[in-house]
Amino acid sequence: MLNQRTVALGLRSALRALVYAVLGGTALVVVATVGSVLGPVLALDLYTPPVAAWWTVFTAVVVQGVPFLLLGTVVSAAIGAFVPERVFRRLLPRSPALAVPVAGVAGVVLPGCECASVPVAGSLMRRGVAPAAALAFLLSAPAINPVVLVATSLAFPGQPEMVLARLLASLGTAVAMGWLWARFGRERWLRIPGRDAPHSTGVRAFADGLQHDFLHAGGFLVLGSAAAATFNIAVPRTVLDVFTGSAWLAVPLLALLAVVLCVCSEADAFVAASLSAFPATARLAFMVVGPMVDLKLVALQAGTFGRAFAVRFASVTWVVAVTSSALVGWWLL
Repeated sequence: MLNQRTVALGLRSALRALVYAVLGGTALVVVATVGSVLGPVLALDLYTPPVAAWWTVFTAVVVQGVPFLLLGTVVSAAIGAFVPERVFRRLLPRSPALAVPVAGVAGVVLPGCECASVPVAGSLMRRGVAPAAALAFLLSAPAINPVVLVATSLAFPGQPEMVLARLLASLGTAVAMGWLWARFGRERWLRIPGRDAPHSTGVRAFADGLQHDFLHAGGFLVLGSAAAATFNIAVPRTVLDVFTGSAWLAVPLLALLAVVLCVCSEADAFVAASLSAFPATARLAFMVVGPMVDLKLVALQAGTFGRAFAVRFASVTWVVAVTSSALVGWWLL
């Protein structure tokens, strides 16, 4: 009787946490949507069309990010509550140098975007996975999963080399960053959420983890979305046209553009395909950098792992991703 009552209470708590998370995501979408409706009205009243543009971009980034953030927090809470540590010890090699490529290839199994990968990587670290392997998974999951690769093939019909280039450049970046962290990373730079707290399992632990992770990460998603919207209305598109004629300038420019536009990894291939004035390698860099380094992702990493980690990791990842894109693009494109 006691066990049945405990399970019932746990299930009730999990259901309540899931409802809260869904309601929280719905609230974020509603706020953004209402803002997008009121923003243009306010713009008309104040004769400031950029306000309407800001609300439109902000709404788009939040709406496309919330479902995947919810997916990521559900997966994260499930890993923390139901997956024993011995599972990871069996699946991953003990050596971080060998665990990194395995974790990088494993990123293909999570069909989500970068918003989902951050809480999952945090949960993996809490369960004893080496940070280098978890970080390789964090970078590869939103970049090489089947949904992204299929979307890329649809955005670039008749160009299978672009799909292969994205796969190789993204996986190469993820593995390289995992190895770099294993060699040069410092424990004091990385704050693993919940590492020192006593670990609990079961349905109640799932409910608590889901509610905490979603509410915590949701605020940083909103901050990153606001930063992306601000850039979109602050930089004229005519400035970008100056760089289309030079491959040396086009690659870093589109890599920077990927950081600030915050396009979901499932949709960024279509944006890249629309940038037809730029060289193929520059568009490849846009697709490789975006799922690994953008404003909302940096905000999520800072809120989850600490600002010291986010600044260092994002900066080095951007350089490695641009280098990998340039090399693979020169070879295949």
